[in-house]
Amino acid sequence: MDSKITPGAIYLIPTPLGEGDFDWTIPVAVRRCIADLSNYIVEHPKTARHFLKQVGCKLPLQEINMQVLNEHTQPRELSALLEPLLAGQDVGLLSEAGCPAVADPGADLVRLAHQKNIKVIPLVGPSSILLALMASGLNGQCFKFHGYLPIKNDVRVSKITALEKQSIQYDQTQIFIETPYRNQKLLELLTQACRDETNLCIASNLTLAAEYIGTKTVKAWRHAHPDINKKPTIFLLHG
Repeated sequence: MDSKITPGAIYLIPTPLGEGDFDWTIPVAVRRCIADLSNYIVEHPKTARHFLKQVGCKLPLQEINMQVLNEHTQPRELSALLEPLLAGQDVGLLSEAGCPAVADPGADLVRLAHQKNIKVIPLVGPSSILLALMASGLNGQCFKFHGYLPIKNDVRVSKITALEKQSIQYDQTQIFIETPYRNQKLLELLTQACRDETNLCIASNLTLAAEYIGTKTVKAWRHAHPDINKKPTIFLLHG
């Protein structure tokens, strides 16, 4: 790289958690900040173009350069994604939904950007994890996000039991997610495996018109399972 070239900045751009009013989720200042960007790193170009069209991108979509970063991207491919930045161009890293690099591809790329002295700029936007924690009424001073729980039933039950014990021991809110079409089965398993008095928050469709957030004891949930099938959901447990 030419030593006279100052690297561009990588903007970490949150996107809406679903179809809804942008005024509720993406600040005007953020939209203005990214309106002129011509380079993006995205998970899926089609949904990225849809977002940019909605957000008021000034450039014609066909003139925007998009590189793909998803769960299939190999570590050896990350350096190539940073080439526009090293050439002095600013680049936007777009999440498919919510915040880039949080339960989302991108953390390895951001770490590599730091190693190459590229400025990293996180922008304001929706985080389903933090929104759920805020609304849960559970411990926001001490919490841990676990991502997806194991799929195999016996291993999953052991994990849930361990999380509940850890929550009790450390007064810690345990946060996890599931593939939407398996939400209902996970909820049923949680109400079977956890203690009666353990608190469980279910936060679905956050920021959307059909938003649902409820915190009850496991005993109470056993008698009132909400329909969360195929709805993006955050689970929060506090023993």
